[in-house]
Amino acid sequence: MSELSDEIKKEINLEIEALEKSLSGNMLTDMDIRDKIHNLKMKLNGVRPVDSFVECVGCGS
Repeated sequence: MSELSDEIKKEINLEIEALEKSLSGNMLTDMDIRDKIHNLKMKLNGVRPVDSFVECVGCGS
């Protein structure tokens, strides 16, 4: 797995922050946003390969 550069990590963190600010508090309307945040955090933490088309190996989604 390739290591993310500091610049890419910064961009991901900024995107996560922007998404978190757009949360409304309504679980149903926030589901897509929370999914995007989750996927970005997985990429940031190296949970899956950065270039992988598979979103989550553990749960198969």
